[in-house]
Amino acid sequence: MLDRSGPVADWPDYGRGKDGLAWSPLAQVTPANVGRLELAWQHRSGDVSDGTGDTSRTSFQARPIVANGTLYYCTGLNRVFALEPETGRERWRFDPVLRNRKLGGPYPLVCRGVSYWQERASTGASCDARIFTATIDSELIALDAATGQPCAGFGGGGRVDLREGFAEAPRWEAYVTSPPLVLGDVVVVGGLVQDNLRVDAPSGVIRGFDARTGALRWAWDPVPPDFPKPASGYTPGTPNAWSILSGDAERGLVFVPTGNPSPDLFSAIRHGLDHYGSSVVALSAETGAVVWHFQTVHKDVWDYDVPAQPVLFQIPGVGGGRPGVAQITKMGFLFLLDRETGVPLYPVEEQPVAHDGVPGEELSPTQPFPTHPAPLIPIGLPPEAAWGFTPLDRRDCRQKLASLRNEGIFTPPSLEGSIVYPGNAGGPNWGGLSLDPTSGVAYVNSMRAPTVARLIPRAEAEGLDFAGAAYPNELYPMQGSPYAVSRGPLLSSFGAPCVPPPWGTLLAVDLESGETRWEASLGTTRDQAPWPLWFDLGAPNLGGPLGTGGGLVFIGATTDKFFRAFDAANGAELWRSRIPYTANSSPITYRLRQNGRQYVVIAAGGHGWSEPGDALLAFALPGIPQD
Repeated sequence: MLDRSGPVADWPDYGRGKDGLAWSPLAQVTPANVGRLELAWQHRSGDVSDGTGDTSRTSFQARPIVANGTLYYCTGLNRVFALEPETGRERWRFDPVLRNRKLGGPYPLVCRGVSYWQERASTGASCDARIFTATIDSELIALDAATGQPCAGFGGGGRVDLREGFAEAPRWEAYVTSPPLVLGDVVVVGGLVQDNLRVDAPSGVIRGFDARTGALRWAWDPVPPDFPKPASGYTPGTPNAWSILSGDAERGLVFVPTGNPSPDLFSAIRHGLDHYGSSVVALSAETGAVVWHFQTVHKDVWDYDVPAQPVLFQIPGVGGGRPGVAQITKMGFLFLLDRETGVPLYPVEEQPVAHDGVPGEELSPTQPFPTHPAPLIPIGLPPEAAWGFTPLDRRDCRQKLASLRNEGIFTPPSLEGSIVYPGNAGGPNWGGLSLDPTSGVAYVNSMRAPTVARLIPRAEAEGLDFAGAAYPNELYPMQGSPYAVSRGPLLSSFGAPCVPPPWGTLLAVDLESGETRWEASLGTTRDQAPWPLWFDLGAPNLGGPLGTGGGLVFIGATTDKFFRAFDAANGAELWRSRIPYTANSSPITYRLRQNGRQYVVIAAGGHGWSEPGDALLAFALPGIPQD
């Protein structure tokens, strides 16, 4: 008989709370019974594209929310679904009818989540409770949470055009993939800007809209103080915030993770726009004014964007018990900052790094390195560390490492080619971390997949087929700069990463001591290599973890088609379930009534490296009948 005495909890925001902890107190599923988990229900949206025809490839990366008794999620085609959380039965669906179905560039069609808002004194009227979704078409849409109908009083027919104030640009060059942040009565929206295309890329402006009317409350144009602003609209080429925002309602703060400005891999002509690049920025939710900012990379030319949601915590023994912000980066650096001032809670050292870039470049001679915790993954890849399945394979990797510029994590991009390690995709990425506020332990997944970046002089770049390049072998024009850029994975002749496995890991970090409690290999070569070459070597991974009060860490994320649970105490893999597609998303869990089951839900729908799909999967323990 299952325990029915534990807590109940929903999942009303992307990270469960606006703090982004991505942790739940639910404890019905434990290390003792997780092996009995079974598929309780699944929902299929039908929104799948392999990239042929008039629709770009889809990637189902949504993290659902569960609010007021309903589960909501979005698809790569920006359709929104409302489901009964315990059965998966559909309550309503909304289709925005995308105009921008065929994207340029390497990115798939993605929607990572939606957001919920409710009137403080609700009368039950239409749109007293709302779902906010932002789209590939650069629209912010408000839907009645009960029916899925657009809220007529919001913007024009329920929609706000997010292109207002932008210079003329193709619609696919700037749009939204992450959920809006709703803080009080303000809806805050960032957006993705396509990398490496041109110097005067669309602005990375962050905006706050009125949750009732859709009126613009404020706009933060991320330019340095006293920077000359255009007569109209927003400044081109500024850092953008494509990832997930978090918020502190008590202090009225919005926390923004930024990327680097344009051009992406050459900083000398950015004219000061690096000021807020690759930073955590705290904004006033009321006015959009900058309260503080902390820069994780100076003059970022590696695409080391701050990729994940800032996580808000206050834990005795961590940083003197001060309210904090935990920010993971693609480098595997975890910065712990004071939430009210942005000052590091533990020393951050400015260490000298190579800064002699290509002709004309102007790089920073130092970079910030955290000391507590120290970097979580290796930050150097010397030739003697080359790895291969065979001596021939290993020698091939050693020769490649020796032939490239290779001076650690901040090796400047070069004409001969430079190693970027742990890689421009991470390390950790948008999946972020899960932080247990009761123990002060953070769970974070990462990959070890080095890339090679080579700058191409403009004269040499003329005539190259930029449109024909495809991820992971990227080729970008960086128009308006002296260079184009090529970028791709550093692989052996056998097709494996030239680094020692594991190529994907899940680890637990004690924020009080700064020590790593355990590290587990995450993923296998299955679904990438033919049988019998299925090895537990770890795998590249995108998506995030979920920690629970039951002592488990759930995660998909890998290039193999498995959903896994690990023991939070020691990192032992306790359960894995074969699923129809790779789950490059982040799971949630909820239990909505004392007599009910705890559900663990994940979106499985592939990525650039795997088959696209549309399976939303809910797992639960058997033995509790539905009332």
